Amino acid sequence: MKFCSLYSGSSGNCIFVGNEDTKILIDAGVSGAKIEKALCEIGEDAGEIKAILITHEHQDHIAGAGVLSRRFNIPLYAGKGTWNKIDSDKLLSKLNPENRITIETGKKFSIGTLSICSFNVPHDAASPMAYCVKSDCRKISVVTDMGFVTDEIRSNVTGSDIALIESNHDIEMLKFGRYPMHLKRRIMGTQGHLSNEGAAELITYLADKGTKHFVLGHLSKENNLPALAYEAAKSELLIKGYKPDENVFLSVAPRDCVGKVIEI
Repeated sequence: MKFCSLYSGSSGNCIFVGNEDTKILIDAGVSGAKIEKALCEIGEDAGEIKAILITHEHQDHIAGAGVLSRRFNIPLYAGKGTWNKIDSDKLLSKLNPENRITIETGKKFSIGTLSICSFNVPHDAASPMAYCVKSDCRKISVVTDMGFVTDEIRSNVTGSDIALIESNHDIEMLKFGRYPMHLKRRIMGTQGHLSNEGAAELITYLADKGTKHFVLGHLSKENNLPALAYEAAKSELLIKGYKPDENVFLSVAPRDCVGKVIEI
């Protein structure tokens, strides 16, 4: 399997996952043109994308989804609540009805030779979800936009070969930053975003269950720094006896450009 974060941050998110036969995107939160260019950078063709899995309706996750769907006839997969919100707020332009696929959280489905499972995450959206993608005995999970880590998240992500985990904010930067108090409360709330410390805790839990590759994603441009996110996770791993770049691999997804390609 091949994994790459094309974009990951508060300004836009798009993750590539695929094998030799089937290639998909998780979210498309920047322009279609940017996503096409990013795919070319990793040797992929937007015309070969078989599906876009939408986690929720916020613009940093769907901004380019409609354009890509119409241009390349790509089906969009999302939960019923997400589709209802997209329709009621007119968040996407008219789509081919055949490319609007409604999925039920927790139910497995297939796209080509990939097996997909969605699961709930706590976030202030209509029906937010995250995804695990399997090919043969390999598993990749992408989990962002969660106010806290639930048992459902832990159980679904356990056993992943690669896990992209939200590491949205440094708590001190957020507390003393320029955001208004209501926005700070939202981000730190149970329906908000996961802090560096929360990400580090989940990563060490997953490392104990066998995951070897971790990517920190969805970093806030205003309230985090890549070095802070990395050090928070690295410190917890070291406490547990893990050595990044030896028995586990830890990296940070860039906010505004293509990240490292990982193949397993």
